[in-house]
Formats: sequence, structure tokens, C-alpha cells
Amino acid sequence: MFGAALLGGALALVLGAGMARRVLGPIEALTAAAGRLEAGDLSQRVAVRSDDEIGQLGQAFNAMAGSLERQEALRRGLVSDVAHELRTPLTNLGGYLEALRDGVLPASPEQLRSLHEEAQLLGRLVDDLQALAQADAGEQPLAPRDVDVEALIRQSLDAFAAQAAGQRVALEGEIAADLGRIRLDSDRIAQVLRNLLANALTHAPPGGWVRLTACRQHQDGAAWLVVAVSDNGSGIAPEHLPHLFERFYRADPSRSRATGGSGLGLTIARQLTEAHGGSLTAESRPGQGATFTMRLPFVPWPGS
Repeated sequence: MFGAALLGGALALVLGAGMARRVLGPIEALTAAAGRLEAGDLSQRVAVRSDDEIGQLGQAFNAMAGSLERQEALRRGLVSDVAHELRTPLTNLGGYLEALRDGVLPASPEQLRSLHEEAQLLGRLVDDLQALAQADAGEQPLAPRDVDVEALIRQSLDAFAAQAAGQRVALEGEIAADLGRIRLDSDRIAQVLRNLLANALTHAPPGGWVRLTACRQHQDGAAWLVVAVSDNGSGIAPEHLPHLFERFYRADPSRSRATGGSGLGLTIARQLTEAHGGSLTAESRPGQGATFTMRLPFVPWPGS
């Protein structure tokens, strides 16, 4: 009996040590990885070998580390992205002004127009950065008022009619007749619409089309204003689709303003939509164009 007790005790110690090693090993690895992550090494990941609570903790750590690494990469790219966007107009402005100062170029209307365009480009970039900073600080004020939805949408379409005609793109609007009036900040929502229409026209091919549809939908007892902007361009690759609304992210890796922009427009558009209690989503298939859908709670103006 004494020998059996000793044997049982020895087996218990061995099993206990094995269990402790199985439990403590992943926790020690997770603790070490967390320490290195805190020190700035965002490449840290832990091996996940089970589906229990510890395995789920490891998966959550890896997901968090991956998100931090991606955000850090975007943050580091901010300096180069903004520097690039600023460099070209500043270089042009400096070159033109130096030539005008030295009398190399005459102060003709064409030169002054070019200088004005470069200054406007700088102003738009600064405005985007300011809007983004305000959104991050929760200081994005809204001025809601009674708005005729159909008139607001048609104004946005009319603003792009000349550009669409110049690109030989059919700009179409399908607006329901029962939209009525709604409570929202017309300037902010017009900014969202302009961004979506400008993006669609950028990607629509000559001879193609851009279509805006607007209607009222009812879901779960609530009314929603649903505005969708579609194009028949080349579409968006699946790997880019989840990141479209991340700041400074561009599906087009080039730094062309015509196709890539500063990577802020869609981020600001989603933030403005969410500030109204709505949502902005994107759907696309490569080669079949893209559709951006804005959903806003249909809140009538009091007394209307």
C-alpha cells in the first residue's frame, strides 16, 4: 500500500507538472510577447495550439498585434504621403514665383491661373487633414436643418454633369418621388455625395456610366434614406475592399492624385455619415464596378 501510494503520488506529480507546463507555457509565451510588443516590436505573434480559453486568448492577442502593426504602418506612411501631396504643389508654386520674380515668365493670366490651382490643391488637402483631426477629437459639429432630399441630391448630380460629359460618362439619377424632407446637415451630406460621385467618375471608363439611386426603406420599424452610387469601372480587388475606409489607404498603390488621392476622402465620408447615425459601405467585384451605399436614419424635421 505504501508503494502504491508513492507511485500514485509520483504519477500525480508528473501529471501535474505536465498540466502546469501545458497551461503555464502558453501564458509565459504570451507574457513575453506582450512585453516585446510594449517595447515596440509589433511583429510579435504567439503560437495557438488549442481552442480552449488560452487558445482564444492567443488568437485575440495575434489579432490585436496585427491591427496595431497595420495601424502603425499607416501612421508611418502618413508623413511620406502628406509630404508627397504637399511637395508637388509647393514645388510648382516656388518655381513659378521664382520665375515671376526674376522676370523669366510674364505674369500672364495662364500663369496666375496655374498658381491659383496649386493653391487650391493645397487648401483641399489641409481641409481634409483638419476635418480628420476634428473627427478624431470628436469635434465634428453638425448643423442639422430641414432639407429637401431630392433637391440636395440633384444639386450634387448637377455639380458633376460637366465633368461626366467631358469624360464621356453617362451620369444617371434614379430618385424616388416620396423622399420628402429630412433632418440633416446638408453641407456635410453634400460633401459625402460629392466624394462618392467623384470617386465613381474617376473609375468609370469612357463610354461607361455612373448611377445614383435614392429611396426610402423600412427595416425593423425604422425608416432609412438609402443612397447608392455605382459605376461600371474595373472594380475593387477583394483584398482591398475591407480597408477602403481606413485613413491614408489607397487601393491604387500609385501616388497619382487622379487615381489615389490623399487617402482621406472615404474616411471622412464614413465619419460624416456615422455622425448622422448612419453607415457607409462598399461592395465590388473585380471587373464589375463598385457600389457605395449610404444609409441615414430618416428623421423628419419637427412639425413637417
